[in-house]
Amino acid sequence: MTDQTTRDTPPTTPDIEAWLARLGSALTPTVLGELGPQERVVLLDLARIAAHQSHRSAAPITTYLIGLEVARLSRTERLVRLRALAAELDA
Repeated sequence: MTDQTTRDTPPTTPDIEAWLARLGSALTPTVLGELGPQERVVLLDLARIAAHQSHRSAAPITTYLIGLEVARLSRTERLVRLRALAAELDA
């Protein structure tokens, strides 16, 4: 008999780098290169905020909509806007 922890843990957990590489091969070639490391951290924070302040399913919808919001901004402007959104939504 297995304990609760063993049953609830997936057999393998893909790491984020492997997943992003797989995702990048499915997207337009330049898209993945547009995501800077600081933006990635803030996007993950925004997903966390959405999941904890609403239903967990709000996280992917939130990050998608925020992506639409910041898509046409420069990398510097995107990071500023992402940080502002995180601060506003985490208040």
